Amino acid sequence: MVAVGGDGTVNEVARALAGTPAALGLIAAGSGNGLARHLGLHGSWNHAFAALRTGRPRAIDVGFAHEHPFFNVAGLGFEAELADRFNRARRRGLLAYAFLTLRALRAAQPLACRIQAGDTTHAFTTSTLAVANASQYGGGIRIAPRARVDDGRLDLCALPPLRWTNLLPLTWRLRRGRIDAAPGVLQLQAPAFTVELPGPARLHTDGETHLVGARVEFTLKPGHLRVLCPPLAEPR
Repeated sequence: MVAVGGDGTVNEVARALAGTPAALGLIAAGSGNGLARHLGLHGSWNHAFAALRTGRPRAIDVGFAHEHPFFNVAGLGFEAELADRFNRARRRGLLAYAFLTLRALRAAQPLACRIQAGDTTHAFTTSTLAVANASQYGGGIRIAPRARVDDGRLDLCALPPLRWTNLLPLTWRLRRGRIDAAPGVLQLQAPAFTVELPGPARLHTDGETHLVGARVEFTLKPGHLRVLCPPLAEPR
């Protein structure tokens, strides 16, 4: 089965194939295409069709957030609010996304949370919290530069409260794949996370939004989906 679209479309198709012997083919045709970029499947139509013809099935991990499957990135806070606004927007594209980002920033509120990873608990105030299976949201914005889709671990990245003084430096680091070295950023790797919030919140999974309670469980099923990928698709 072939998914033609962005990460949201990939999520819809992939959830039907997860846990089966069938392999998923990807033709990146969305706004961000985060998973396709991570797997080396983003580019021309000829490149995409070549991967469908000659690619090899590769087993990748599947994440779950509050029982909702995700294959690229899930998150809470600012990014979930931005995803909700983008899904309701009439216009798409880079300029529309930039405009929505600025409007969402004006309404963003810090999110106090407790994050449990194994036996360790972190109390953290964040603007946006991402739990990633792959490395980027899309468009080259790498929220989890060390993430691998087949390592049996999720990568959590929580940014400090966004202000006009740190917005540009953090954006530069996201574009350069260096957010893990930014001051005030919390990065963790684990097979599972529990995030406790002050109250109900909005969650996104691959850009699709859901309302959840004050406790969100992030878990992982290793090798739960097969994807047709070109050789050496993911840099090591």
